Amino acid sequence: MCYDIKTSLETQLRRAEKDQDLQAIADIRERLAPLTDLPLHHASGFTHPEVLIYTNKSPNFPEVATWGLVPHWTRDTKQQKQLWNATLNARGETIFEKPAFRDAAQHHRCIIYVDGFYEHHHQAGKTYPFFIQHKEKQPLALAGLWSEWRNPETRGLLRSFTIVTTEANALMKHLHNNPKLKAPRMPFLLPHELEDAWLEPSTSDADKKSVQKLIAPLADGELTAHPVARLRGKEYLGNVEGVSNAVVYPELVIS
Repeated sequence: MCYDIKTSLETQLRRAEKDQDLQAIADIRERLAPLTDLPLHHASGFTHPEVLIYTNKSPNFPEVATWGLVPHWTRDTKQQKQLWNATLNARGETIFEKPAFRDAAQHHRCIIYVDGFYEHHHQAGKTYPFFIQHKEKQPLALAGLWSEWRNPETRGLLRSFTIVTTEANALMKHLHNNPKLKAPRMPFLLPHELEDAWLEPSTSDADKKSVQKLIAPLADGELTAHPVARLRGKEYLGNVEGVSNAVVYPELVIS
């Protein structure tokens, strides 16, 4: 699963900046940045923050989107609200089967760049939040699906996304040990060489199979993790810069 992330404008502009189009970067900062909730030192998907995504339609120029995919066939605001919290993540194994995701999986894939994500570790009946990031603190490319929905009541256009998940690698198997889950999960993190392939639409069954083969846990050794302050309840620091700093829980045993 992936319900908590950290990201900044600088991180989310990394793909746009690779072409060194300074005018485009200035345009993004001027037009799009004010429409987002960035920076997000910590954000829960259940608050449906607005961030920048790179879509197959606009692979090098980001667009603003809300976390929690709303399919184009959603009937009304009531159904939108019913779906929103259930579509923060999409299991990679079934994205071409589930009604909420299959159209987006075929035609509308995207990438969301983050500094890292948070997950909770369970030990002795308690939970401990961890921040997970690239071993060299480089941005992580989360594979996603996106959709556009026209609200029939307001005629407003909502662009939204979900984060694709896969089975856990060794680190995440250790950390993401929620006893209520059948098996540990993690976001599908795209290696740099697969980013462009992920954005290519699928026009045939063979294409779908090729995409399905891409979805796999990141190689072991690429991520690091450390415990952080509480992300829920009265002790939660909020969306502040120090929320991802390492903390010590004396009773926590990390093997």
